[in-house]
Amino acid sequence: MLTKRRPWKEELAIIDRAMHAISGVTDPEELVSVYWRHIGELVPIKDYVAISRRHEPAPYYVITRSSRFTKEYNPWTQRHLLPRFSGGLLGEIAYANTPIFIDDLPARLKADDPARFYLEGYQSMIALPQYDAGEGLNVTMMLLPKGLEIDPAVIPVLHWQSGLFGRGTQNLVLRNQLEDALSSLDRELQAVGAIQRSLLPGTLPTIPGVQIAAFYQTSARAGGDYYDFFPLSDGTWGIFIADVAGHGTPAAVLMAITHALAHSQPHTHTPPEVLLAKLNNQLTRSYTQGGTFVTAFYAVLDPVTRTLTYCSAGHNPPRLVRGDMIDSLDLNGGLPLGILEDQPYTQAVVSIDVDDLLLLYTDGVTEAYGPVSGDGTRDLFGVERLDAVLKPCRTQDADSCIERIKSAVIEFCRGSAAADDQTLIAMRFRQPD
Repeated sequence: MLTKRRPWKEELAIIDRAMHAISGVTDPEELVSVYWRHIGELVPIKDYVAISRRHEPAPYYVITRSSRFTKEYNPWTQRHLLPRFSGGLLGEIAYANTPIFIDDLPARLKADDPARFYLEGYQSMIALPQYDAGEGLNVTMMLLPKGLEIDPAVIPVLHWQSGLFGRGTQNLVLRNQLEDALSSLDRELQAVGAIQRSLLPGTLPTIPGVQIAAFYQTSARAGGDYYDFFPLSDGTWGIFIADVAGHGTPAAVLMAITHALAHSQPHTHTPPEVLLAKLNNQLTRSYTQGGTFVTAFYAVLDPVTRTLTYCSAGHNPPRLVRGDMIDSLDLNGGLPLGILEDQPYTQAVVSIDVDDLLLLYTDGVTEAYGPVSGDGTRDLFGVERLDAVLKPCRTQDADSCIERIKSAVIEFCRGSAAADDQTLIAMRFRQPD
C-alpha cells in the first residue's frame, strides 16, 4: 500500500534535497533524472511509461520513457529513435487531455494493442498529463503491479506536482533552444562584423608630411561607422568618414553599401560636394527608402599645397587644433545622405599649417553616456570635453592623441557599455622630409 506517509520533517528534507539538486541543472534530460531520483523516495513506484504527441499528427504519439526500455534515449535529441504508435489504450490517453486512473488495466488492455508490451503485467495506472497551452502534449504514467495499491486521494497532489515539473522541464528546453538560437545568431553577427571590418583600411596610408592614427570600435558585433582613404590620380588624397544611423547588422549592411558606392567612383579629384551629391542620389534611389540615412564627411587633401577641401553631409564637424586654438570645420548645412534626392552640398577650403592636428570622429564619441546621476539623468561626453582633451594634444603625435581621447571617454563612461559605434581619425601635419 502506498498511502503510508513519512513524518513531515522527513518529507520536507527529501523535497529540499531535490530542490537543491534541481536548482543547478541546465540540461532537461538531466533534470528528469535528478527529479525522479529524489521524488522516488517519496513515491516508490518503479514502473512507468511516458508518451508525447508534441510535433506528432493525430493519432500518433511516441513513447519517450519506459521502465522496460533496455536503452535510454534522449527525447529531445534522439526522438527519431523512439517507438512511435497510433491507437490503442496509450493513444486514447495521449489525446484525452485529462488525468486518468485505471485500476483494472488487464481488462482495458486488448490483445492487439500496439503498445501492449509496455503495459502488460500491471494492475493499475495513474496517467498525468503535462499541459502546454491547454493541451496535454506529454503524459507520464505510473504503473502498479497487482498487490501494490495507491489511495486515489493522493492523485490530485501527484497531478499538481507532475504538471509543475512538466512546465519546468519545458521552460528549460525553451531556454536551451533560445540559448542555442542566440549562440547561432551571435556567430552570424561575428561573421558580419568580420566582413565589415575587412572593408576598412588594412593599413593607414603613407602621405608625405602627415602622421595618421585611427581607432574603430563597434557597440555591437557589427556596426555602421566607416572610414577610408583614397589615393587620387593627381597626387591628392580623399579622406572619408561616415556613420550609418543605428548600429548592428542593418547598419553594417548599409555601411557595406556605402563602401561599395564610394569605391565605385573614379579615383580622380572629384570635388567633395560632387561626390557627396552622387552618393546621396544613389543611396536615396535604391537603398534608404526605409527611413535610414548616413552622415558623411569627405575631404580632399593636397599634401603639396597643404590645403584641405571638404564637404559635410550632416556629419560631426572635425576639429582642427592649431596652437592654442581649436577650430570647427562646420559648414552649417547639408542633409545626411539618403534622405532626399538631388540635395545640394557646399564645400569649403582650409589651409593646413605645420604642427596642425585634424581630428575626424563619429557621434559615438561625443554622445557617449556617463553614469546615471542622482536625479536619474545622464550627461553626454560632448564636444566641450572633447576639445578639453584635444588642447594638450597640440604637442603630441597622432597616436598619443587617439589614446588620450579613448582614455577620457572610458573614464567618463565609468564602465557603461558603449551605446554607439566609435571612430576616430587623427592627422598630425609635419614638415615633409
